[in-house]
Amino acid sequence: MDMSEQFPKGKSESTAGCQFYHLYCTTFRNNEHQVYHSSFVDEDAITKACGCPLLPLKSHVKGPAPVSDQDKTDIVDEAITFFRANVFFRNFDIRSSADKLLIYLTFYINVALKRLEGCRTLAEGTKAIINLGLEKVPVPGEPNFPFPRLFPLPESQKEAELLRNYLKQIREETSGRLLSVAYRPNGTPNKWWLAFAKRKFMNIIVP
Repeated sequence: MDMSEQFPKGKSESTAGCQFYHLYCTTFRNNEHQVYHSSFVDEDAITKACGCPLLPLKSHVKGPAPVSDQDKTDIVDEAITFFRANVFFRNFDIRSSADKLLIYLTFYINVALKRLEGCRTLAEGTKAIINLGLEKVPVPGEPNFPFPRLFPLPESQKEAELLRNYLKQIREETSGRLLSVAYRPNGTPNKWWLAFAKRKFMNIIVP
């Protein structure tokens, strides 16, 4: 059921959106065991770069990721689906290397929503996301990488560039899918999503 159905009819979307956001705050502040983990725990055949699994993606964006079947859930689906729950946590119990990628994507979605916060139309939001995509993607050991101890440092420049290209690809794919939920079909902002730009995942200040 759409969470918006839980609020009385007749209230403005803005008011209902604030109530929805505060409901999430109240729920997850007191239930830290509810963090959602990635289902991609079978890593035997997965290539890694800096300990990050290069998981398959349902993507037409050019990059090193293997192609996933379109009818299967991929890590981007998980990150977007779990975001509004996982963003509330300051700690994350890592159970697999895929969880590390999920953490990275959760933070990236947090950053992207912050960029979309003031964009009143899909066109404005798309422009903001394109500008975000033009920024250099740091890898472990470089300035501005958000989780210095999440992944080991690259052992070579080749490994660093492999990870950078994968992260660039997965960020672009995540951005495209995020726009489809952050804005409604008529191009107006979806407050059920943009309200979460206020959060700081794992207490990290969003740039």
